[in-house]
Amino acid sequence: MNQQRSFGLSFVILTVLFFLWGLLTSLNDILVPHLKAVFDLKHWQAQLIQFFFFGAYFIMSIPAGMIIRRLGYKGGIVAGLSLMGLGCLLFYPASTIQEYGIFLVALFILASGITILQVAANPYVAILGPEETAASRLNLAQGFNSLGHTIAPLLGAWLILQNTAVVDVKTVQGPYLVMAVVLLLIALVFRQLPLPSIEYQSDSRKGFRLLDYPHLYLGAIAIFCYVGAEIAIGSFLVEYFRSDPTIALATKTAGSYVAFYWGGAMVGRFMGAIALSDQQHAVRKSLYMALIPLIGFGAALIVLTTNGGDTRMAFGFLVVMLLNYGAFFLGKGMPAQILMIFAATNIVLLIITMNTGGTIAIWSVLAIGLFNSIMWSNIFTMAIERLREFTSIGSSLLVMMIVGGAIIPPLQGLAADIPGIGVKFSFIVPAIAYAYLTYYGWRRGKTPVPVDSAAA
Repeated sequence: MNQQRSFGLSFVILTVLFFLWGLLTSLNDILVPHLKAVFDLKHWQAQLIQFFFFGAYFIMSIPAGMIIRRLGYKGGIVAGLSLMGLGCLLFYPASTIQEYGIFLVALFILASGITILQVAANPYVAILGPEETAASRLNLAQGFNSLGHTIAPLLGAWLILQNTAVVDVKTVQGPYLVMAVVLLLIALVFRQLPLPSIEYQSDSRKGFRLLDYPHLYLGAIAIFCYVGAEIAIGSFLVEYFRSDPTIALATKTAGSYVAFYWGGAMVGRFMGAIALSDQQHAVRKSLYMALIPLIGFGAALIVLTTNGGDTRMAFGFLVVMLLNYGAFFLGKGMPAQILMIFAATNIVLLIITMNTGGTIAIWSVLAIGLFNSIMWSNIFTMAIERLREFTSIGSSLLVMMIVGGAIIPPLQGLAADIPGIGVKFSFIVPAIAYAYLTYYGWRRGKTPVPVDSAAA
């Protein structure tokens, strides 16, 4: 009984971790416009925030495995939390000295800790309870990760962003110091918990040749494009909404609107979980899916009413959620076809936002969050299909391709700095990434992996 209580507490703490790293990742969308204003940066220079943050995934993915091999999964989680806490603490001297480079180092250290957690925390969630409910626990934990992504823009806009001509960099101190204390306290608590020991299983690469698995390496490129496009769009939303003359939102309001982008991804993931489930009753599945937009609409209405926001935003959110709901049925429950339809839809939405203004431009770009929702899970599962003993190798490669979040945002920044293109038309960069995702979905639907071979 004591062990079950300990495992239950451990799972609660791990779920909090998923929430916190989602929150800290999404806070970058608030940091980008804030530090750009503080240090008077060009767009590509401001996007170095994402470059250093997501670059850590690529650089630290292999060292993370080495750390866990040496310290064990529990020790790896403690090390990851400690690095995250250190990264958050560095925001204080960075804002005191007002040195942009220290912010970038702090973000790299913070993301390095998250990378270690990504590798270590998932196996722990899986074993903290019955094996038959492991998938359910992982989905629940990922749901809280999405919740963190959604809440971060609201908190960041309230605590960090300012509607003033002179921007104070020290507004980051409070939020990141609180996060540092919370992370370090959780590390101390987690270190004392009596948890089962999991041995690190190193995979042999003998016999593995990447070129023999085109569905894997094409999927790796797809992960690169998806993460890069998703992060790039999120990074530019505040700047877009406040700089476009047809929109011209105040900085804090623009920051709060980013929550609809990430909240859409959360709503879409819940609908996707139902659409791609083994539920055979079509009417029941449709009703379950229909509940998700209604719940999302109610939550948006409550948040906007409580904070004195424009309640019309909730109705706009409902419209794009219903559009997403219909797109799921076009995909007919097939992951490759849904990916192709959603990626193609995002291209259309980007074309609309680049060629319109006002409310239409706002909602066409915010709706992309809904259509991003299932991309990670669909690409990931299709890319590792029938890799058998090489599944872990394939998974590691896909995690490394999160580096797309470090490359594509600065490329969009470079485009935004070109006279005549600007922020509005710089969205052509993620549109190109979605074009590849459309191709990948089409190809995987047309040429599935044969049953008797791992090669596509």
